[in-house]
Amino acid sequence: MSAIKIECVASEGYRIGESPVWDEKESALLCVDITGRKVCRWSSVTKQVQAISVDAPVSSVALRKSGGYVITLGTRFAALKWNEQLVTTITHVDKDKPNNRFNDGKVDPAGRYFAGTMAEEIRPAVLERHQGSLYSLHSDLSVVKHFDQVDISNGLDWSLDHKTFFYIDSLSYSVDAFDYDLQTGKIGNRRSIYKLEKEESIPDGMCIDTEGKLWVACYDGGRVIRLDPETGKRLQTVKLPVDKTTSCCFGGKDYSEMYVTSASDGMDKEWLSRQPQAGGIFKITGLGVKGVPPYPFAG
Repeated sequence: MSAIKIECVASEGYRIGESPVWDEKESALLCVDITGRKVCRWSSVTKQVQAISVDAPVSSVALRKSGGYVITLGTRFAALKWNEQLVTTITHVDKDKPNNRFNDGKVDPAGRYFAGTMAEEIRPAVLERHQGSLYSLHSDLSVVKHFDQVDISNGLDWSLDHKTFFYIDSLSYSVDAFDYDLQTGKIGNRRSIYKLEKEESIPDGMCIDTEGKLWVACYDGGRVIRLDPETGKRLQTVKLPVDKTTSCCFGGKDYSEMYVTSASDGMDKEWLSRQPQAGGIFKITGLGVKGVPPYPFAG
């Protein structure tokens, strides 16, 4: 194994950095700062970050087949045209819950944009429980609600054979699996495949590698962990120099680099002085595995 190297590529001090997605066309990493209300793009060529400010908490970003991006903004699915800095609403969810917002989202292998909601936090991981739901936006711009009673809808991805959907509701401290039908996008038969240990803290964002293993960012755990969804065993732990690691994705030319986002919300001066890179974007090389390129939204 080559040596694992971790570097902070963008010390942006995001309040809640989230939803890293590799944009191959731009050789860039997309992500969001939820409470900072920004969609960001870090260029691996120029090493610069561009950001577009939006009018509500923005919790995830995804590629779009027809060009531009799609985002989850407040309780809206929306389209983002980067060059024009133009945001247009596609559709609204949770209209009866004014205190809700979207959280993590990702596009499935058939091009549907899955994203879940939660109540606004009073402070990190403290909120009114069971207010969220999991939704998907389809290519005809219709929305399907899969289930409700969610606390903090978080990491999601699909198995390599597209038969299993993996999902995290953070306050269950569990990584769950569902049977998944690629044709219809329906999910069922929920079960837990991994329960987090105390020092791993809260499961947050997640991605899958080409060996079918899951990588989970542990919020307040300062690490990403690699799990085998078949055996339910933890295979590897990679610690980062910040506690509030939020999400992870693979990127770079051959998807052999891992990018990890982080947060600084809820940290006092003393904590921030110990972790000056909190809210930064980190690149991990030398993991010896590659990731799966992100799917674009088909609509």
